[in-house]
Amino acid sequence: MSDTSSPIPVEPQAPRYDFRASEPKWQQAWNADECFAVEDVPTDGRPKYYVLEMFPYPSGKIHMGHVRNYTLGDVVARYRRARGYNVLHPMGWDAFGLPAENAAREREIHPARWTWDNIAAMRAELKRMGLSIDWSREFATCQPEYYGHQQHLFLDFLAAGLVERKESWVNWDPVDGTVLANEQVIDGRGWRSGALIEKKKLSQWFFAITRFAPQLLAALDGMDRWPERVRLMQANWIGRSEGARIRFPLTEPQNGVTALEVYTTRPDTLYGMSFLALAPEHPLALALAATDAKAAAFIAECRRLGTTAEAIETTEKRGYPTGLAVRHPFDPARTVPVWIANFVLMDYGTGAIFGCPAHDQRDWDFATAYGLPILPVVRPAQGALPPDEAYTGPGTLMNSDFLDGLDVDAGKRAAIDRLAAMRWGESETNWRLRDWGVSRQRYWGCPIPIIHCDACGPVPVPVDQLPVVLPEDVTFDIPGNPLDHHPTWKHVDCPRCGTPAVRETDTCDTFVDSSWYFARFCAPQAAEPVSRAATDYWMPVDQYIGGIEHAILHLLYARFFTRAMKETGQIGVEEPFAGLFTQGMVTHESYRGAHDGRWLYPTEIERRADGSAIVAGTDEPVTVGRIEAMSKSKRNTVDPGAIIDRYGADTARWFILSDNPPERDMEWTESGVAGAYRFTQRLYRLAEAIAVSVPSAVTGEETPAARKLRRATHRAIAAVTDALDAFSFNVAVARLYELAGAMTDAEKDAASAPEDGALAAARGESLDALARLSAPMMPHLAEAMNSLLRPDGGPLVAQMTWPEADPALVLAESVTIAVQVMGKLRGTVVFPPGSPADEVIAAAEAEQNVARLLEGKRIVKRVHVPDRIVNFVLAG
Repeated sequence: MSDTSSPIPVEPQAPRYDFRASEPKWQQAWNADECFAVEDVPTDGRPKYYVLEMFPYPSGKIHMGHVRNYTLGDVVARYRRARGYNVLHPMGWDAFGLPAENAAREREIHPARWTWDNIAAMRAELKRMGLSIDWSREFATCQPEYYGHQQHLFLDFLAAGLVERKESWVNWDPVDGTVLANEQVIDGRGWRSGALIEKKKLSQWFFAITRFAPQLLAALDGMDRWPERVRLMQANWIGRSEGARIRFPLTEPQNGVTALEVYTTRPDTLYGMSFLALAPEHPLALALAATDAKAAAFIAECRRLGTTAEAIETTEKRGYPTGLAVRHPFDPARTVPVWIANFVLMDYGTGAIFGCPAHDQRDWDFATAYGLPILPVVRPAQGALPPDEAYTGPGTLMNSDFLDGLDVDAGKRAAIDRLAAMRWGESETNWRLRDWGVSRQRYWGCPIPIIHCDACGPVPVPVDQLPVVLPEDVTFDIPGNPLDHHPTWKHVDCPRCGTPAVRETDTCDTFVDSSWYFARFCAPQAAEPVSRAATDYWMPVDQYIGGIEHAILHLLYARFFTRAMKETGQIGVEEPFAGLFTQGMVTHESYRGAHDGRWLYPTEIERRADGSAIVAGTDEPVTVGRIEAMSKSKRNTVDPGAIIDRYGADTARWFILSDNPPERDMEWTESGVAGAYRFTQRLYRLAEAIAVSVPSAVTGEETPAARKLRRATHRAIAAVTDALDAFSFNVAVARLYELAGAMTDAEKDAASAPEDGALAAARGESLDALARLSAPMMPHLAEAMNSLLRPDGGPLVAQMTWPEADPALVLAESVTIAVQVMGKLRGTVVFPPGSPADEVIAAAEAEQNVARLLEGKRIVKRVHVPDRIVNFVLAG
């Protein structure tokens, strides 16, 4: 069963506007005139505008999320082009990744074929939407022409010290023989194989993103065209923290270790310490496990957990007592036990923490589980300490000797000063951000351009030997990375010494592919990875559009890549995206069979007259669920292709834009789509009626009916312009509904006064404005209306400039001004806008009700707010 939309009732009246013929016709016209193509470095003097939607993964089928994302971007592109900008609006495909490799294993088809078939299908669907894209710039990241340049960037970064090979702990799937991302570990098992995951230490390639951590954080303050919540998410992920590095002396040295180092942001709570905990991968923990079988077993169990902070937070807090102890730095007579704990991460801080259970919830859970002391050292400013959880708020220090009576911030400073004086610690800035591990043990990805030689070590592939192309003759019948067991591909001579060597068989994390594609779009045929001249012209992207789910990693990696490319001289900007817009989700009701609870597609149900639902063709009742994000798992999806087949691309675009502000979720409803379709037909019928009566020139003096329509037209121009500038697309839609209403009213005026030449001309002006104003949203219909207005030919709407509003017609002919006495509304007066203050005040004072209230009173102040308010302030 395909996930198509629910049937929408077709109008009983035959449609006048044939979108099935119109939409392909105008798309061909745009292509023939190359309306959306631009040069890599234009020289015509127009300002540039680069609009880009996050490019799609070629899953094979577009969904409503794609329709919303690309419609929003297309409105911006068409609008800016009409406003006189050189607009770059490209499209490509984020084509590498595990889904293609899984398809190869499951369907016995090569990943490349699966990918290119999907691209062809999705390209055709996207083109049907009428997007104003420069398709000559299209590329897919799986093309050697693209990833070969990516390999060049890798080598440039390596030469600049921005790439490092080092050991790290990873999630290892022993069945598939590959590293898994944290998101691919579900309940401690591989998401595909179901095997218990192991933490394994592997040599991996890393990008040194931490080098730019201070810059990446500081720059967020100036990114005022990014959503505040995205900037906050990025700041939290980068995670700058001020704290202290503390050395805790062991009571007895172990394996040459005399003290354990801890990084903490809460040195003020040291007197509440009841344990010290080591990460399972801490060197001392591993040394102990070498001679303690129980410690080794506990560490092995910990390695079956995920490596994300989220997995650590949600797991049961467990530990193993080492029998070791450390001395308290402020009270050497006091000793504290050392544990190995499953909630301590080796890659944050030092891999060791001190536990203050009263003021950290993880520590509280751990201490409660093992009966460790819980000593409060912070008294809340108001109320009592909670009895059954940690208190993490502000307050005053207590039970803390020299820190007693200080607030938390002052206590931190005092504790650090004392530690420094005793030489047991010092202040330190730490970062949550870790270097970006890019090695993946997969076939369908960009090969890392390194050759491993026993004599020379890792050797970069010479630039003149790029790209390192993936072999096509691979098999997926053996678990793990096919590149590892390819008979010939990996065997090469060392480019440095000439002895036999092997290629790096890891490929790049697919986030790498999407971290610089925006720069390649500026000159996709350039011989070098990035054309400096082209990026100097086009970068940064003026408006980037995509889902909030990419708010952290993709955007952060793209920001790193841009800084790295600037450091290696390939680009001149530090930030890739000047403006960011994150659109909301598309939602729909969900449906389940009442008998068996199975999820149903909207096409599988019928609505009864009373609003209840049944399974189509049966009497089986259906449970109508809540409105939620469309998902294949719940089958509450709508197929864009079916909508375009039945009602046209403009209907889909118009409804997508008309519902909610674009940053909010929108509900897809069948009645809403039907309404959008009816409106397209209404506009075309209106255009037909107007076009036949438009005179070649204005005749006669302007009549009240003509002026009324002209005022409505120019107010619509101003309002739609303001709305599109503000990304308020639903407001622009509402203003166009109003203009259509005014044009319909003018039809009645024209019918009663057919000799009114000025009104006929005003109707032609309104139709011209309607076509141009609606073109960003309904481009095909706009072209059809324009062709009715200009039957002898003329420019395409896609090539026209944006209409300009006449300020004199935008202003109201009169304004109603509130008259207040002592701040209370007592009357109104009507004046032309901008009337002199003394005339307005005099009329307000003479207004009958106001004059009665002022009689015999002394006016101490007359307040005049132009075109809005007059207020009389009385004595006493």
